Amino acid sequence: MSPVAPHTYGSGIHPAAPLESVTMRSTTVPTRTASGTRPGRARTGGPTRRLAALAACVLLAAGCAKAGTAGTDGAGGGGAKAPVKVGLVYSKTGPLAAYGKQYLDGFKAGLGYATKGTGEVAGHRIEFEEQDDAGDPAKAVSAAKDLIGKGYKVLAGSTASGVALQLGPIAAQNKVLFISGPAAADKVTGLNKYTFRSGRQSYQDIRTAASFIGDAKGKKVTVLAQDNAFGQANVAAVKAVLGAQGATVEQVLAPPSATDLTPFAAQAKTAKPDLLFVAWAGGTAAALWTALNQQDVFTDTKVVTGLDLAASYPLFGQAGEKISFLNHYFDGAAGTPVEKAMTEAVTAAGGRTDIFTPDGFTAAQMIVHAIEAGHGSADDTSTLVKALEGWSFDGVKGRTTVRAEDHALLQPMFQVRLTGTGAAAKPSVEKALTADEVAPPVTPMAG
Repeated sequence: MSPVAPHTYGSGIHPAAPLESVTMRSTTVPTRTASGTRPGRARTGGPTRRLAALAACVLLAAGCAKAGTAGTDGAGGGGAKAPVKVGLVYSKTGPLAAYGKQYLDGFKAGLGYATKGTGEVAGHRIEFEEQDDAGDPAKAVSAAKDLIGKGYKVLAGSTASGVALQLGPIAAQNKVLFISGPAAADKVTGLNKYTFRSGRQSYQDIRTAASFIGDAKGKKVTVLAQDNAFGQANVAAVKAVLGAQGATVEQVLAPPSATDLTPFAAQAKTAKPDLLFVAWAGGTAAALWTALNQQDVFTDTKVVTGLDLAASYPLFGQAGEKISFLNHYFDGAAGTPVEKAMTEAVTAAGGRTDIFTPDGFTAAQMIVHAIEAGHGSADDTSTLVKALEGWSFDGVKGRTTVRAEDHALLQPMFQVRLTGTGAAAKPSVEKALTADEVAPPVTPMAG
């Protein structure tokens, strides 16, 4: 995994294509509305009208249970009130496309939920246009500038951290609201007053990992990673968190090209750490976990890594049941009413909830809340920003707060276990950590 990825650990999977199909649309096609319909399309009466309403409920399923009018025209259908346009710049294709699809599925469900199935705020329809950055910051910058040039005041997405760190400054320069998605880089927090995030950040991952050993003072921690920017960044993060708490942090770094990983597994065993933190990505992940299992590392050492998307579970093999996983989210992890609404909506639309589905759902909640503060308008960005700063709400994972000082998204995280192997591997929550337990330190606002 490149250093601009959403910072998932240990899975080794490169989600090169969406796990489920999604209707793809060129940006030259008329803009979708929140209901998934396109402006100007006629509706007929009778049974056809009922079928259209049901079809709209698939995309707005979070609100379908409450709103039989989902997908119908708002404000009397006359279109007198100007729509609010939202630009989604995310990985529709490229190495992070599976994450991008999860985000989009969640975003659609979140719009339905937050608008109670109407797709409107104060009679103004929310329309969104998708732009594919393919995980490339240069493409993302071009797409963002194009949307801003067309008058868009709200941007969201950013599957990759490298993209988020490029779009944040553009948002500030043009005074538009930007809500980053799965991108986990800590530097997104506090980037500027126009930049927010709808997912977790790396510091929250590391704080979750630290929870497995309790008081870190006097403990020995070893980071096993590849000797590249991604691995080195994880070493730095562990030192910043656990080192600051009194732990001794060492590292075992393997060349990214290494295929025989037994020597590195042996080094990790010889180090005899209290906690072995594994940050690994790429096609050798299965070989790494096999080597660690063969070296009997799990007998005397607590091994912690991150649980990625569901497709990665089989890669852990026989080691899966011996690993302590930190986790942002998996299908069914939270057990909240909001999670249930999200799951029902995504499932009704033919998708499946996964690690980054909540990030899209949360982004939609945040956008709707901000636009409500603007009484159906996104023109006054200062109003949107003020509405989000300090906002606390019921999210997919539980009570969620946008910290006013630096826009960190305070949220629960999970300790998780896998049971079973291969296709039968299933996660379960061992412990839910509160938002306060994993909160990152306040970052001074840069701009």
